[in-house]
Amino acid sequence: MTDPLITDTAAVLTGMYRAEAEYLTAGGPGEAPFDPLASFFAPDVVLHQADALPYGGIWRGHAGLQKFFVAMSRTWASFAMEEQEFLTTGETAVVLTRIRARARASGRELAFPVLQTIRVEDGRISEVRPFYWDTAIIAEACAVPV
Repeated sequence: MTDPLITDTAAVLTGMYRAEAEYLTAGGPGEAPFDPLASFFAPDVVLHQADALPYGGIWRGHAGLQKFFVAMSRTWASFAMEEQEFLTTGETAVVLTRIRARARASGRELAFPVLQTIRVEDGRISEVRPFYWDTAIIAEACAVPV
């Protein structure tokens, strides 16, 4: 992030999603530097993912986010955020993202929405809670075929 004093929630989110796209385009975990993306997150950020997902669980801090992105890259061969809508009120935002992804294990392609509640404090993302409409379909598509 170029300006550490950005406090507008929408600006923080727009910058973070741009940095995330650049990170993933550059190869993601093990290929691209994580620091430009990490700068949008508080050092003690908490990411809550549904337990039913292959990358489910609670991910804490910058190190946790890096491990999360490793888990995501093991799960998805491609993961594109095609369209987003933001609703921000102060430090809280709701983001609806339409995803198109291809599972690494099965090769299956999915299109699905994710709704996230995001908390921004002091110009940094402090908490993220994604909600998936159907975690079972995602988990099934990402399972190793037998």
